[in-house]
Amino acid sequence: MPHSISRRKFLAAASATAFTLNPRLWAQQPAGDQIAWHDVRDWGVEGKGWDETTKYFDRLPSRAEGKVRGAVWSLSRHSAGMSVRFRTNATSIWADYKVTSSNLSMPHMPATGVSGLDLYAQTEEGEWRWVSVVKPTKQEAKVNVISGLLPGERNYMIYLPLYNGTEHLKIGVPDGTSFTPIEPRKEAPVVFYGTSITHGACASRPGMPHPSILGRRLNVPIINLGFSGNGKMEPEVGDFLTELDPSVYVLDCLPNMNGSEVSARAEKLIRQIHKARPKTPIVLVEDRTYANTPFIPAKQKRHEESRKAFRQAYENVKSLEGISLQYVDGETLLGKDRDDTTDGSHPSDLGFYRQANALEPAIKQALAESK
Repeated sequence: MPHSISRRKFLAAASATAFTLNPRLWAQQPAGDQIAWHDVRDWGVEGKGWDETTKYFDRLPSRAEGKVRGAVWSLSRHSAGMSVRFRTNATSIWADYKVTSSNLSMPHMPATGVSGLDLYAQTEEGEWRWVSVVKPTKQEAKVNVISGLLPGERNYMIYLPLYNGTEHLKIGVPDGTSFTPIEPRKEAPVVFYGTSITHGACASRPGMPHPSILGRRLNVPIINLGFSGNGKMEPEVGDFLTELDPSVYVLDCLPNMNGSEVSARAEKLIRQIHKARPKTPIVLVEDRTYANTPFIPAKQKRHEESRKAFRQAYENVKSLEGISLQYVDGETLLGKDRDDTTDGSHPSDLGFYRQANALEPAIKQALAESK
């Protein structure tokens, strides 16, 4: 950097340049341009397990407040895993949305993942392909998600913010173009219960956590019940899990639990779920291995103790009448190079891709057994 330019002036100039490069992303609706707005609450979102919620985009019902721990309740107000689908021939798509918190990003996770919207389109072959992501700079805005789309009518899907709540969301298309809402699918979803990793940390976009990747790959609806730092296999959360009627339960809480907690709770939660839903397969997922585990004995010990306890819980319940269990080894969840996390713990997009690869066979088998 030339010595004649101060650091403050350099950063200000860089910031101004970055904004200028993408003026459409947070432009207001152009004067005279008529946009037809469609409130997604009119046809519904996938990824919502209960109708009786305090706010529309909450993940647990209102009556969960006071029954689950306060931290779990607070995190359940995030819209992680929710998506909305529609069909249009518009060549530009807009969004009018507001998130519940002004904290749009985290130190290790960008605003696009924490508070953004993630747009996908469906090809003629039925596969979902990424189109655009909203780069939020404020809590509420009307934003041009994408322009210049190839003409033609197709299905679209938008994933909602991962680590922020959603106050409202409307989809906009120019007047005179088609717009057909696609209601949430009625088929039984795959329910993921877990930690910050299930919640979505640290994906760069809302469509990148492994539950959403697997939802697209396997063409199934998903419900994301990841609670950052608070996936503890608590019976109070188990009570709400058993109210759902999914095709598969995926239990992935070990990153938030030590060996003694796993011993005390894992078997009880499996039995609780199996008693309420005896025909529903359960996928048990060990904790991923911290990237720096080979160099830190305390982390080696943590993995050994929690996995030993989890494996024992599996052995204790696998002979229960009618139970269908799949078990995923934690060593398979991330790559051997361990260059797939943001901080040694939370996956990057590459880490989530690899985690989806590791879980896919077990969930496929569970889905086959659920039919």
